[in-house]
Amino acid sequence: MKPGKGSFLKRNAVTLAVGLAFSFGATGVFAKDDDAALDKLGAFKRTDAGPMKRVVQDAKYAENLRKTLLQIKLPEGFKIDLFAIVPDARGIAVSRNTATVWVGTRKSTVYSVQDRDMDHVADTVDEFSGSIKFDIPHGACYSPDGFLFITERNRVMMFPAAEYFMEGSDTVAFAIVKQGQLIPPEEESYNHTARACVIGPDNRIYITLGQPFNVQPPEKVDLYRKWGIGGIVSFTRDGTDRKVVATGIRNSSGLAFNPKDKSLWFTDNQVDGMGDETPPGELNKVPAVNGVLKLGGWYGAPYYGGGEVRTDEYKGKPIPKELADHYVKPQVEMVAHAADLGMMFYTGKMFPAKYHNAIFSAQHGSWNAVKPRGARVMVTYLDDKGNAAKTEPFAEGWMNSEGFYLGRPVDVQQYVDGSILVSDDKAGAVYRISYQGK
Repeated sequence: MKPGKGSFLKRNAVTLAVGLAFSFGATGVFAKDDDAALDKLGAFKRTDAGPMKRVVQDAKYAENLRKTLLQIKLPEGFKIDLFAIVPDARGIAVSRNTATVWVGTRKSTVYSVQDRDMDHVADTVDEFSGSIKFDIPHGACYSPDGFLFITERNRVMMFPAAEYFMEGSDTVAFAIVKQGQLIPPEEESYNHTARACVIGPDNRIYITLGQPFNVQPPEKVDLYRKWGIGGIVSFTRDGTDRKVVATGIRNSSGLAFNPKDKSLWFTDNQVDGMGDETPPGELNKVPAVNGVLKLGGWYGAPYYGGGEVRTDEYKGKPIPKELADHYVKPQVEMVAHAADLGMMFYTGKMFPAKYHNAIFSAQHGSWNAVKPRGARVMVTYLDDKGNAAKTEPFAEGWMNSEGFYLGRPVDVQQYVDGSILVSDDKAGAVYRISYQGK
């Protein structure tokens, strides 16, 4: 064994356990290509996959969830309600016309959620595109012109006119990044595989690629930088012209564009095993100059564990100049191990003016902190220069007095009426937060 390598193996043995916590419920096997089904779907031919499965909105379970919501603390004038029961709910995308909500999971199912009578409670929750063999379809994003994108462990799917193909298991579908081409197949993992996506103002798709280790070993650094693993990548909407947007990101599962200056913001989960209160979680920014993203920023990993706290594995090692010259500090240092995940910029008209263009982000909660934390929705306000000015809790109370999680928020997205939706993979639900005040 090479000198120093033992510490990496010991520390990353912990990451194997982390994977069980963070990727619990994943398929456990690498996805098998379903090219035959995709060929039929792309040619508007049926697959005979059978009827789609519907999730029963069980009245008793819904009542129990609503009891939990009674203890959620919100600013004056706000209200939280149950929107839908959605098993293992993760990434959210909202359509433009029918108010359909798509919800990804870390398993093998994507759900389509519909409030058909528009009373702010979902009427149906169905398995979406059941003829597709999804593999950890966590990320969901929707384009202004009506295309749904689903990011998997190692594939990116596109569904044109998705909101009009939800009455059966067959849906027009294309793999814009084919299975095994998002990352090298030999780098596939069960850990840190929750890809998030967003359609940029340049009409490209942007995707987070978490790296699988707790702290990536030196022999992986160059390979990961080349592919954008432990970073953010972008493609044209047909899956071509791959670009690495940013590197040095340990594991991000949330990103969104600032509609004012076109900068790209993202959350980042930081290194475990360094203590309860360190290193901090992060909210980061990829700056834009005249509306064009500044590519090539380095955000600290694996030399920094979070903020500017050096990792044990790289402590004392000089940071290469090519990285140090492109280092970008976090905009916000969040509570350590709160697990900051999905995020959005608020552009609606329902909330008071102070929330316009503010960032709402979900804290999933820690898997290993002795003193539990997180399980809440945060809000970050920006200053006149487009930088973070203040961060504070917005919705909290999914943790009881004994530190037991009653819910674990994952993603936050704006609904069609200006309210916001919050997914919860612990309770298997999506909530709606609205403003009732004046």
